[in-house]
Amino acid sequence: MCVKVMIADDHKMIREGLRQLIEMEGDIKVIEEAENGLECIEKLEENKPDLLLLDINMPKMNGIQTLEKIKEENLNIKVLMLTVHSEAEYLVKAVDIGVDGYILKDADSAELRKAIFSVLEGNNYIQSSLIPLLNSKMIARDIDSEKIKLLTKRELEILIKISSGMSNKEIGDMLQISERTVKNHISSIFKKIEVSDRTQAAVFAIRNNLIRI
Repeated sequence: MCVKVMIADDHKMIREGLRQLIEMEGDIKVIEEAENGLECIEKLEENKPDLLLLDINMPKMNGIQTLEKIKEENLNIKVLMLTVHSEAEYLVKAVDIGVDGYILKDADSAELRKAIFSVLEGNNYIQSSLIPLLNSKMIARDIDSEKIKLLTKRELEILIKISSGMSNKEIGDMLQISERTVKNHISSIFKKIEVSDRTQAAVFAIRNNLIRI
């Protein structure tokens, strides 16, 4: 049985190189290509490949947005992210959305084929060099989650407001409480989430998706 693959990457030379690499042994067939996320979604619905090799840096709709769209529309396809990005933010975001595999473009052809067949068998495949990074980020996020649970509803509300750049006076006026009360809440927040200033608090809020930038 020949595996049907689609490649989404904005560089034609990359697509051609990948096609040659993965079709070499005759058990994989590239049935379609796309150069941006919008084209990718359209062609996925038309061609229904078994697996999508998806780049992150693409015009019109990037790989992360394309992955989100695939999940929203419940398209029945395995997705293997193939990218130059080894940064934790991309990896964690892709895993959160539900990517089936994540591999870097500097991997050799043997690992790429291994990833493809592993994903098709129903396994999740993360390139081995990225696993320590992913694990450390997941552990850090679990610790942050425990810190967030320590916050009262009012403290969480104030954390979001200070992280959005509001002053103590603005927060007090909005919540109809005194500046002193706001200051007391902020001291409690800083202690619970283990930060020392508003900038660190904002970073904490952004990292945990409490606010968006």
